[in-house]
Order: sequence, then structure tokens, then C-alpha cells
Amino acid sequence: MRILGITLIVAGILALVLPYVTFTKKEKVLDIGPIEAVAEKQENVPLSPIIGIVVLLAGTGIVIASAVKK
Repeated sequence: MRILGITLIVAGILALVLPYVTFTKKEKVLDIGPIEAVAEKQENVPLSPIIGIVVLLAGTGIVIASAVKK
């Protein structure tokens, strides 16, 4: 449980530090028989700071609960 809590804490901090997640999407532009053209397009997904706070608090709670349980 402690490892899960630490992982959630790190994910929460990253969600607070990074305002958005960037990923690359491949899009088919041209498809004529055996000829195919593909374009790569970068897209951004915004992350709400509330998500980061909730994940950070959940991770902290799990770490504290696992320490008290021992």
C-alpha cells in the first residue's frame, strides 16, 4: 500500500506542475491505392489543478494509513 501511496503522491505533484499533457496523433491525410500520406499532429489535454490536489491528498492518506497500521 505504501508504494501505491508514493506513486499517487508523485502523480499528484506532476499533475500540479504540468498544466497539460501533450501527445502525438497520426492522421491519414491522403490514401490513394498503395500511396498513403500520414501527418503527425500534437494535441494538448489540459489538466485541472483539482485533479492533482485530490490525487496528492489520496496518496498522502494512503501513506499515513499504512504507517499507522504498522
